[in-house]
Amino acid sequence: MFQTLKRAWSVPEIRKKLLYTLLIIVIFRFGCAVPVPFLNPDIVKTWMDTNATDGNFLEYLNTITGGALSQATLFSLSITPFINASIIMQLLTYALPPLERMRDEGEEGRKKIDKITAVVAMVLAFFMSYAYYLTLKRMTNDSGVSAVKYTTGWEGWFTGAVIIGCFVAGASFVVWLGNRVSDKGIGNGVSMILFAGIAARFPVDAGRLVSLTMEKPEKYLFVTLGYLLFIVFEFAFIVFMNEAERRIPIQYAKRVQGRKQFGGQKTHIPIKVMMSGVMPIIFAMSFMSLPQTIQLFKPVTADSSKFYQGFMKFFSTRSLSYAIIYFILIIAFNYFYVSIQYNPIEIANNLRQSNGGIPGIRPGKPTSDYIQRVLSKITLVGAIFLGIIAIVPIFISMADQNLQSLSMGGTTILIAVSVALETTRTLESQLMMRHHKGFLG
Repeated sequence: MFQTLKRAWSVPEIRKKLLYTLLIIVIFRFGCAVPVPFLNPDIVKTWMDTNATDGNFLEYLNTITGGALSQATLFSLSITPFINASIIMQLLTYALPPLERMRDEGEEGRKKIDKITAVVAMVLAFFMSYAYYLTLKRMTNDSGVSAVKYTTGWEGWFTGAVIIGCFVAGASFVVWLGNRVSDKGIGNGVSMILFAGIAARFPVDAGRLVSLTMEKPEKYLFVTLGYLLFIVFEFAFIVFMNEAERRIPIQYAKRVQGRKQFGGQKTHIPIKVMMSGVMPIIFAMSFMSLPQTIQLFKPVTADSSKFYQGFMKFFSTRSLSYAIIYFILIIAFNYFYVSIQYNPIEIANNLRQSNGGIPGIRPGKPTSDYIQRVLSKITLVGAIFLGIIAIVPIFISMADQNLQSLSMGGTTILIAVSVALETTRTLESQLMMRHHKGFLG
């Protein structure tokens, strides 16, 4: 990866794209520090430090936004509305025939879907901004002072409109920055913004480990060294699984037209072990975050019913039951996501139409059944890998409450490594295109 970056930097055209991408990231990080009017950031940060913990959904959003959510800045929502809109549209594309027809129209259909996605993202941005504003109104310090300066009368209405407007405008501007990276920079703009937000949290986690080691070296020195070794191993494991694939051999039949012979080639169908990426974890996390979200609106108190207390304890992010259900949901969502992406029957039909087939397997249904069996095995391996990546940090936080801020480590590292590999492949393809252009010229 570093060799690819070095070679890309030596090319003036690619260097300009890299600098442009870096400029966009710097602008994004500056926006994450711009305060929103009528808010007390100290109260917000104190409340978030208490409630956005244990790997719940608030901590996930705070990690994705690079800590902007816990500071209530202009980019508090970051790219999350657009990501959620993209996931919704991707699922609806397979469920609704009109959207499926748009997808099959090619470039024009993709542009229409992109416009619909932008509208859905704006609606989600407004909804999330309003929900976050209601949460901000409930944030108070020990003296009962609210994080929002004005909450009643016409001043409260005006304050709410300004705060919500700032959040929506910030989310829209972040999407615009991501589009600029896609058009003039390197890689996918949304992925780069997401990577920038996640990478901004790594120094915070590292500082947490350093401070714990300095406070109690006899306890946390070996814990820190062990965690660092675990991170290195995790990086290597994620890279290996990201590149791993199962290759199904394909043989094309020979056919003669006139004096020319066509076909007869041997190739393969690559099936990636990690074809669903981090999506199953995001789906499972969204589902498992519902109890914590309910608890934000109705906290557990001594007056709460035993059923409610037991329900919240069962879904506590530091409980064994939470880890088991989380693991099972990741496997289930991984199978679901692969099923809507991969159609063995369609692949088998395409192979038969192109006079291709799998050696030893008859065309038609036997071919689709064989591909389905291979998919099921590969999907299970990928699902177990994702589940391990997601729940190991939960067990770390269960072992030591001081390490609960690291409970999002596996997911964020998986996203960061995936984006880094994607960007590296983009650089390699651009270097290859430039090489061929010069050779042909």
